[in-house]
Amino acid sequence: MTDVRHAVPLPLLFLFSLFFGTLPMDGLADNADRLQQLRQQIHDLRSELDSDRQRRQSLQSRLRNMEKRIGKTAALLRELDQQIHRQNRELKTLQKKQKGLHGNLRQQHLALARQLRAAYTSGQQEYLKILLSQQDPAAVARILTYYDYYNRARLKEMQTINTHLTELTTLEKKIQQQTRQLEQNRTERVNERQQMEQGRSERSQLLSQLKKDMRGKDQRLSQLLEDEKSLQRVLKRIAERPPKAPMELSEGKPFRQLRGKLIWPTAGRITANFGSRRKVGKLRWQGVRIRTREGTGVHAISHGQVAFSDWLRGFGLLTIIDHGDGYMSLYGGNQSLYKEVGDWVEAGEAIAAVGNSGGNEKYALYFEIRHNGKPINPLKWCRGKPKKVASR
Repeated sequence: MTDVRHAVPLPLLFLFSLFFGTLPMDGLADNADRLQQLRQQIHDLRSELDSDRQRRQSLQSRLRNMEKRIGKTAALLRELDQQIHRQNRELKTLQKKQKGLHGNLRQQHLALARQLRAAYTSGQQEYLKILLSQQDPAAVARILTYYDYYNRARLKEMQTINTHLTELTTLEKKIQQQTRQLEQNRTERVNERQQMEQGRSERSQLLSQLKKDMRGKDQRLSQLLEDEKSLQRVLKRIAERPPKAPMELSEGKPFRQLRGKLIWPTAGRITANFGSRRKVGKLRWQGVRIRTREGTGVHAISHGQVAFSDWLRGFGLLTIIDHGDGYMSLYGGNQSLYKEVGDWVEAGEAIAAVGNSGGNEKYALYFEIRHNGKPINPLKWCRGKPKKVASR
């Protein structure tokens, strides 16, 4: 299909027809100035088209930066949520330990009080009576040993109480520190959430500007063709990488033997099937779109190595996993990416969160499987259908 950038715009065709349809053949020499004027109009219109194209490229670049920033913020929010969850658990553990120490101290205080009362009741008189008595020295020695043991036990009990008091003081300080850190993380989370909402508002305005610049179907078709070329260039670079270490992350079967056994990368509903017609031109979907909720987890369908993890025009925040033997899986339109190029992943491992990056309005994952660069039907490789999204 001809790229619209090289096609003659309709306004130019109209000017040509207007000029040549009304100009008498014998008046060509006298109307050289009109021809020059027409050429100037053509030049001006081409300049305007070039300016429009540059403006679209600038808007796409701004969209790329904005969606990457939103993705990083979403990933930070996820990390903060995990930290808050861990800190809540640790705080509960510390508070439980604190409660146990308080209980132990109460028991030890009661035991010590009983010992002191018993010592006071018996007093020193019993001890003196034993020393002054005319009893058998061996018996006296045994009784004195008992009193010595009794006193040492009481002293040990007091030392234990002091140790627990020190532990309790340290623990209370740790609880206070953990509580402050938790509140700080919660405040940071609120600030990051506000920044993300602001970024989404700016993104929405950008998308409106892009739509105004791409009203015609020819322009939209040209955009889709350029998007596909961008992806092909990325896949070619991946294929041309130097040989890497064999995939030893898992002892499972090679990818080619997993046809019909792979997991789906996310839960949701398929809204665009492999091979179905797209809305413009004769293009067809080369993967599937899975509609789901924002932030739903995206998981690797099999073990492999991350070969691409970045923003790509038309695909938004995109992760590509190399499964070896020419097989790759692509996950596009994400809100945030969790893995970097070179990371090894296992089947089912979280690699991203579903979003609407790439200029999409609805939240969905775009998912492809390719072999030697050619798209293959995911429905024939994954088990059944994606799971339904759990109700909130």
